[in-house]
Parts: sequence; structure tokens; C-alpha cells
Amino acid sequence: MNKAIIVAGTVAIGTLTGLGSAIAQVAPQTVEVTKVDVQKLQAGYRASKVIGTSVINDANDTIGKVDDLLVSPDGKEPFAVLSVGGFLGLGSRLVVVPYANLKVVDKKLMLPGGSKESLRVLPEFKYAGE
Repeated sequence: MNKAIIVAGTVAIGTLTGLGSAIAQVAPQTVEVTKVDVQKLQAGYRASKVIGTSVINDANDTIGKVDDLLVSPDGKEPFAVLSVGGFLGLGSRLVVVPYANLKVVDKKLMLPGGSKESLRVLPEFKYAGE
């Protein structure tokens, strides 16, 4: 019986050793690194601070609230998910606008030319799986 356990253990170790060398033979991965101007980036806005912020229009009327920030599947464009309509969070719905359409004016997030009505007619956004 002890002989069978020793043989089984030896086979298992040999198999794992063979797998280790097979895994080690995978082609090396390269990652492109880009230098970032950290001084300029420090003046940017953290997602955690943007989410929950009210969005105003040119007349300084609140027209929505940032519910989330999304990045396009290709990773090139950010979008803002806005909660619009409703009262005290009830009856509101989500819409999406390109983040580039939002401007920061006097530390407020503005959607120039935006209105409650223009956001109301946008298609409703639903997260995948909901």
C-alpha cells in the first residue's frame, strides 16, 4: 500500500513539473508604457468625486445627476450615465452622454445647451444584465 502511495505521489509530482515547464514556454507578453504628465493630471477630476454630482445647463438649472462613468468597449471614449427626471430619486431613469460634452464651469458640471426635455427624449440606458 505504501508503495502505491509513493508511486502515485511521484507521478503527480512529475505531471506538475511537466506542466510547469509547459506554462513557462508561453510567449512573453509586452506592455506599452506611456509617460503621463502627472502635474497636468493632478488638476483632473476623480471619478469618485464626479459620480453623484449634479449637472446643470446654461441657465444654472439642475437637469440631472451623474450616476456613473463608463468607458467604451474599445477603451477610447468615456461616457457619463446621467440620472434624469423623477423626484427625490423616484421615477428617474438613466441616459448616456459623451463625457466630452460636459464642461466644468466654476467647479460645476455643465451640459451646454442641455435641458430636462432634451435629456428626457434620449433613449433609456440599462446596464448589461439588467
